[in-house]
Amino acid sequence: MEDLSFSDYSFKIRKSDQNTMVIFDDVRKKYVKLTPEEWVRQHVIRFLIDLGYPISLMNVEKEIKLFNTKKRFDILVSDPNGHPALLVECKAPGVKIDQSVFDQITRYNIALKVPLLFVSNGINHYCVKFENGEPNFLDSVPLYIPKTLNV
Repeated sequence: MEDLSFSDYSFKIRKSDQNTMVIFDDVRKKYVKLTPEEWVRQHVIRFLIDLGYPISLMNVEKEIKLFNTKKRFDILVSDPNGHPALLVECKAPGVKIDQSVFDQITRYNIALKVPLLFVSNGINHYCVKFENGEPNFLDSVPLYIPKTLNV
């Protein structure tokens, strides 16, 4: 898999019965197909854990309803009270982070109403905090602070 601009994490990777590579997802507690996007997703999960975000507050690849259609977000971190706090959209390293990616996560956020958005292709990362309805780009993802998530 491609080198990403995250720390060098170790993962459980093996061949599946169908002879494809799979990686263990600590959030979903199962092996999933190792695609370029999944490689980024697993790095982002570890990155968030390094920032103090509890794995117990993370959801991965869950379905949401948006304008009578079903969509799937990549990662959603809730605060200790169960309110959505951080929404993450992961793309494969070869996918450019452009306006269409921001449009996608913004559409998901219509349903979820999350104050902090993070977009990554493993090489480029963008974090946006909404204050008074206005987007503000941050230099990095805030550290996890219980109760407030520092947002």
